[in-house]
Amino acid sequence: MSDSDVIPIDLKGRTPPGFVAVEGAIGVGKTTLAKKLAASFNHATLLEAAEQNPFLEKFYRDRSQAALATQLFFLFHRTQSIQDMRHDNGFEPARVADFLVEKDPLFARINLDTDEYQLYEKIYRQLTIDAPKPDLVVYLQATTDVLLTRIEQRGLAMERLIDRDYLERLNEVYSEFFLYYDDAPLLIVNASEIDLANSADDYRNLVDYLLDIRSGRHYFNPTFFN
Repeated sequence: MSDSDVIPIDLKGRTPPGFVAVEGAIGVGKTTLAKKLAASFNHATLLEAAEQNPFLEKFYRDRSQAALATQLFFLFHRTQSIQDMRHDNGFEPARVADFLVEKDPLFARINLDTDEYQLYEKIYRQLTIDAPKPDLVVYLQATTDVLLTRIEQRGLAMERLIDRDYLERLNEVYSEFFLYYDDAPLLIVNASEIDLANSADDYRNLVDYLLDIRSGRHYFNPTFFN
């Protein structure tokens, strides 16, 4: 993101959360928001870099054949990124991530068979034991129709292989996960009618809201600001 893309934010004397994790299903805009927040807060980014996963396109073509390799690559990459930052600077909490490590099993549950999932669980427990807790988690929700539209708009060829049933299942497991999530302050955002990629007003309204969050569960519905 260039300096010209940074949207000026009036913090009004408030301190941004140190470690922010942005989550949501494929196509909802979590990486876009993570980059914008990092630029506004002068934080570093911690991104999962899906394009680096050599198994991902194979997974979208045939989930049953490439699911375990795809899942383990993401798990190793996410945990290694966090460990590298711990090693470099003790994980100074000025980061915005486009993933929450604890959500990793969501994908495993819907993509792996029983034997694969048992193996995955053993590896997951060993790798994520020191994962830091965010100061704020932002969960972006959107309907399956909106996700499909945004995936089509960004034009990545392999993502066009994603089918509606898979996105609907993802939405279901995300909703279930965050229904019970209480490990960190949580902001649930109705992202179906918000354009965080292109609307400066939508983005400023969201940031102004989240800057006041210090604990608990909160909901941001952009229709309240229209």
